[in-house]
Amino acid sequence: METMQINGITIDDTFAEAFPMKATRLVITAHTLTWARNAAVSLTGFATSVIACGCEAGIERELDGSETPDGRPGIAVLLFAMSGKELAKQVERRVGQCVLTCPTTAIYAGLPDGEPIALGKNLRFFGDGWQISKMIDGRRYWRVPVMDGEFVCEETTPVIKAVGGGNLLMLARDTDAALAAAEAAVEAMRRVPNVILPFPGGVVRSGSKVGSRYAALSASTNDAFCPSLIRMAKKTELTPDVRCVMEIVIDGLTEADVAQAMSTGIATLAARGPQSGLLRVSAGNYGGKLGPFHFHLHRLAGQTGTGSNVGGAA
Repeated sequence: METMQINGITIDDTFAEAFPMKATRLVITAHTLTWARNAAVSLTGFATSVIACGCEAGIERELDGSETPDGRPGIAVLLFAMSGKELAKQVERRVGQCVLTCPTTAIYAGLPDGEPIALGKNLRFFGDGWQISKMIDGRRYWRVPVMDGEFVCEETTPVIKAVGGGNLLMLARDTDAALAAAEAAVEAMRRVPNVILPFPGGVVRSGSKVGSRYAALSASTNDAFCPSLIRMAKKTELTPDVRCVMEIVIDGLTEADVAQAMSTGIATLAARGPQSGLLRVSAGNYGGKLGPFHFHLHRLAGQTGTGSNVGGAA
């Protein structure tokens, strides 16, 4: 394998392995951006991993009135699940509990096409017979009376095929360096459209591998990247100077969106240089056997225009 370095940061010759998912975009508006964000934060809570949360969700970006159906400030959120059926269940529950309940909010579909699932179709029954509908440009909206006026919700939202599980691993000399690198990468990657970073603050410290010595667990700690296990694990990917590893997981509406976010992350991390305490950038995969989407770091680094090969066999 060739060794690549950018600005003194080693980029591992490996790839991130990602999976097909189903996704939708929802647009939440409110009287003020603060209340739209309150609803969006609540809706996307407990949505870091489909392993236990049912879906992966996050805030995509803020919207001004020129970008929303009702001319009010809003927030775009993306939700991902392993099936359209599960996504439909998560959307209905989360919108009903977190948006319908939030003062002054309304909710709309944020994608133009796809397989429709219920958005306000069933939530309208909360109106107890007082709800009314209106067709605008071929799309049905429901007006549900609530104590601050009306909750407006589009009847359905489209679901499309998507990609989940792109990732970057940041290997650093200590916790401060790893966190600083991860925070910088997250800030840059969140500017890429059509993607979310579903873990808290965009970062996960409990990277996992498939399987466990305990039969009841489908996933367990990625011991190959645990600094405390360098001398004990059967296989380690770490050198003694690596004392902390952080991961960023990326979900996107398309393969190209995930690739763009990862490429942006690599460029941001490499720009920090080794003086920052960041030593290597790597990725997690399962040998290429489980997910059909493979994001090769050297290829993505080359797209930044700053990559260079500085070694032979490794």
